[in-house]
Amino acid sequence: MSDSEKPTLLIIDGHSLAFRAFYALPVDSFVNREGQHTNAIHGFIAMLIMLLTRENPSHIAVAFDISRYSFRTRDYPEYKGTRGDTPPEFGGQIPLLEEALHAMNITTLSKEDFEADDILATLAKQGAAEGYRVLVVSGDRDTIQLVNDDVTLLYPQVRGVSELKRYDREAVLERYGIEPYQYPEIAALVGETSDNLTGIDKVGEKTAVKWVQQYGTVDEIVAHADEIKGVVGEKLREQKENALRNRRLNKLIDDVELPVGPADLERRPINEQAVRDIFGRLQFKTLLERLLKTAEAEGQLEGSVADGVSSAATAIPPVRTMIDEELALWLARASADGKPVGVQVERGHLGITGFGLATQDDSAYVPWAPGRPDYTALEEWLSSSAPKYFFHAKPQFKALSRAGLVVDGLAFDTRLAGWLLRPGGGPQTLAEQVYDVLGESLPQSDPNQLVPLTEPVSAATEAWYVLRIAEAQSIAIDEGSRRVLDEIELPLVAVLAEMELTGVTVNAEVLARLRGELTDKANDYAARAYAEIGHEVNLGSPKQLQQVLFDELQMPKTRSTKTGYSTDAASLADLQEQNPHPFLDLLLQHRDASKLRQIIETLERGVEADGRIHTTYDQTGTTTGRISSNDPNLQNIPVRTEEGREIRSAFEHGEDFESLLTADYSQIEMRIMAHLSEDAGLIEAFKSGEDLHRFVGARIFGVTPAEVTPAMRTKVKAMSYGLAYGLSAFGLSKQLRIETSEARQLMTDYFTRFGAVRDYLRNVVEQARVDGYTETIFGRRRPFADLTSTNRVLRDNAERAALNAPIQGSAADILKIAMLNISADLIDQSLNSRMLLQVHDELIFEVAPGEWDALEAIVRNRMATAAELRVPLDVQVGRGANWDDAAH
Repeated sequence: MSDSEKPTLLIIDGHSLAFRAFYALPVDSFVNREGQHTNAIHGFIAMLIMLLTRENPSHIAVAFDISRYSFRTRDYPEYKGTRGDTPPEFGGQIPLLEEALHAMNITTLSKEDFEADDILATLAKQGAAEGYRVLVVSGDRDTIQLVNDDVTLLYPQVRGVSELKRYDREAVLERYGIEPYQYPEIAALVGETSDNLTGIDKVGEKTAVKWVQQYGTVDEIVAHADEIKGVVGEKLREQKENALRNRRLNKLIDDVELPVGPADLERRPINEQAVRDIFGRLQFKTLLERLLKTAEAEGQLEGSVADGVSSAATAIPPVRTMIDEELALWLARASADGKPVGVQVERGHLGITGFGLATQDDSAYVPWAPGRPDYTALEEWLSSSAPKYFFHAKPQFKALSRAGLVVDGLAFDTRLAGWLLRPGGGPQTLAEQVYDVLGESLPQSDPNQLVPLTEPVSAATEAWYVLRIAEAQSIAIDEGSRRVLDEIELPLVAVLAEMELTGVTVNAEVLARLRGELTDKANDYAARAYAEIGHEVNLGSPKQLQQVLFDELQMPKTRSTKTGYSTDAASLADLQEQNPHPFLDLLLQHRDASKLRQIIETLERGVEADGRIHTTYDQTGTTTGRISSNDPNLQNIPVRTEEGREIRSAFEHGEDFESLLTADYSQIEMRIMAHLSEDAGLIEAFKSGEDLHRFVGARIFGVTPAEVTPAMRTKVKAMSYGLAYGLSAFGLSKQLRIETSEARQLMTDYFTRFGAVRDYLRNVVEQARVDGYTETIFGRRRPFADLTSTNRVLRDNAERAALNAPIQGSAADILKIAMLNISADLIDQSLNSRMLLQVHDELIFEVAPGEWDALEAIVRNRMATAAELRVPLDVQVGRGANWDDAAH
C-alpha cells in the first residue's frame, strides 16, 4: 500500500504545543469575560485547524502530561528541575482546551507515571505496525527518535506554532548526520538544558555525532572512552555517568498500556452545539467560524444549522457608512471590551478622504470632511489609548498629523510584524499580506485604468483584513520578537513619522556649487582619460571599457562575467594596484566624481518647498533591524572624503534654531562584541578608556600601547571588525594588502589573546544551526534556514551573516531605544529642540535657543543608558551650524 493510500494517524503532544502557543501569543490580549486567560487554547486550536486542513488525518489523538512527575523523576529527582513555576496565566487553560477538544470529538490521553511523549511513542509504534502513515506533532526534540519510514515528526519552528518543520528519515539524516533512532545518543552526550540533563563538558553536537557515527551508542562510546584523546576524552571519562543517565531517561517508552489503540481514534464529526458552547465561553468567535468552515468542507460537520453558519464564516462584513451619533455609538461599542479595532486611513492627492474601521464581525466607513463637528467622537477615539491595528501605520500617522489629528494606541502593525517574522523580505502591500498570510485575494482595481473595471474594496474591508492578518501573525510570532514589536518597533513609528514631517534644512546654493565643481572635475577626468587612449569612449559602458582595458591596453584580465570581464569598482581597484595605468587612474576618479554628483542631484530633487529634505525611514528595509533611509537616501553620503564632508555642510539648522547637535556611538559593534563574548581582554580595553585598537594591537604585537604604529593599528582595526563579519585570512590579506600567511598569523595571535571572541563567534553559528535563528540582546530573531543547506555557497553566506546578526541587530535595537527615550524626554521637558535625522549610529538634532545644555544632557544620558552592557556605551557629541561643522 502506498503512503497516499494509507490512513493517517495524527498524534499531538498537548502540553508541548499549548505552552508554545502560550508564549507565542500576548497573554493580556486573550482573556474572556470571566477573566480566564485563553491565549494557549486559542493558539493550539488555530494550529489544530491548520493541521486538519493540511494533513486531513483519518485518525487523531492529543496526549497530555498529568504532572511533571513520572518514573523519570523517581530515577533522577532533578529531572526537569530547572523549569520554573507554571505561569499563573497558564492555569486553567489545559482543562478548557481538553473540553474544547472533546467537543470536537477528539480523543485526549494521559497516563499516570508517564509523559505525553511516551504515549506518542506507543501510538506511533502501534500505528506504524498497523499500516498507518503516522504524523507526530511535538516541540520536544526527544520525539525525533520516533521517526522512521512510517513516522514523520512535525516540529514547531521558531515562530510560535504556525510553522512546522517536517522531519522524515531523510530530513533527520541531512540535519544531524545520523539515523533518527540514534538521536537520543547525541542528546545524552550533549545534554538537554530544558530537562536539566547535564551533558559532557566540551562536547557539542559535532563531536557527539562523530562519536555516534564511529561507535554507535553511548554504551559503546563509554566502553571505548580510553581511545578518545584530548580534553573531550578526559571530560568523557570524568562525566560518563551523565551520559549514561541521560540515555536512560531520554528513551521514550513505546509499550505504555493505553485504553485505546490507533483504530479507536478515527476522526468523527464535531459536536456543533458543544463546540458553540465552549467557544462561546472562551469568546472565540472568529476561531469558531474557521473551525465550522473547515469541518464542513471536510465533511466533519453534521446538521443543517452549519450550512448557514459556514457560509457566513467566509463573508466579508457589510460596510456601513456612518457619522455623527451613529459613529459615536459604534466606536463606544467597539472599544467597550478593549478589543482592537482595525484602522485603514483612506488617502487621496489632497489628503485624507475617509476612514475604514473594523472589528472581527463589523465594519464602518467614515467619509472625512475636516472641521465638521460630526467627527468629534472619531477624533477623541483616535487620540485615545484604545488599541488600534494598522497595516503600515507610519504614512497613515503622517497623513493624520497633516490633517491636525492626533493618534495614539497603536497596538499592532501587520507590516512590521511580517518583517519581524521574515526579515529577509515579506509582503510589502496589504494585498500581498492577505495572500501570503490568509491565502486569499484582496480585490484590486488596475491603477492604469481611468475607469476601474474592478471595484476596489472599501477601506473598512481592508481594516477587517488587517485584523485577520494580525490574528494569524500573533499566533506565529515568537515571544522575543513580539517584545521587540511592542516595546521598540511600534513606539518608534510615531517618532519616525514626526522626524519625516520635520525634515532638515538644506542650503541649495551649497549643493548647486558642489554639483558644478564635481561636473567640471568629471569632465576634466574624462577628457584626460580620452587623451591617454587617443579617442573618446563611454566611460559608463562595461563593454567599451573591456575593449579599452583588455584589448587596446592589453591589461591582465579581471574575474570572468557573463559578458566578458568585470569592470566593477573592486576589480578595477585591484587592477590599478597591480598594474597601474594613467587611464585607469583617471577612470576611477571620474567614477567617484560622477557618483558624488548623482548623490547631490538626488538630494536637490528631494528639497521641498519649505527648503527642507524629508527623507522616508523604513523600519523594514534591512534584515538586521537597522533603519534605512529613502527618497532621498541620507545614509550613502561619504563621511571620510573631503567631498562627502562638503555635501554634509549643506545640511543646516533652521532659522528659528541656534545650531545642530550630532551624537553617535563610539565603536558600538565592538562594545557589543565584548558584551556578548564576555572576553576579559576586550572588556578591560573599553573600561580602561584606552584606544581600543591601540590596546588590542599592543597585546597582539607584544609592545606597549605607545609603540603601536599607525600601520599596526590599521591591521588590528580591520581584523577586529572583519572577524565579526566572517572575514577569512584571504579576505584580510586582500584588504590589508599583505600575504595570506601574515594575515593568518595575525588572526592566530588575535585569538590567542582574545580567545573568548573566537569561542563566541564559533558558538553563535553552531547555535544558530541548531535553533535555526540568531537573537539580539533584546530578543529580535533572524532566521537562517540556509545554515543547513547542502549548497556550499548558500551555507557559507548564511554563516557569515549569522556571525554578525546578533551584533548589528543589537546595535540597531540600542539606537532605537535611545531614540524612543530621547523623544519622550523632549516632550516631558517641553523642549522645542527636535530630532531630525538618524544615520547609521548617529543622531542629528536641531537645537532651539537656550536649550543646548538640556538637550545635550538628555542625549548623552539616554544614549549611554539605552542598554546595560558589560562595557560602557561611549557617546560622542558635536556642535555646529551645519552637519559637517558639528562632526566630532
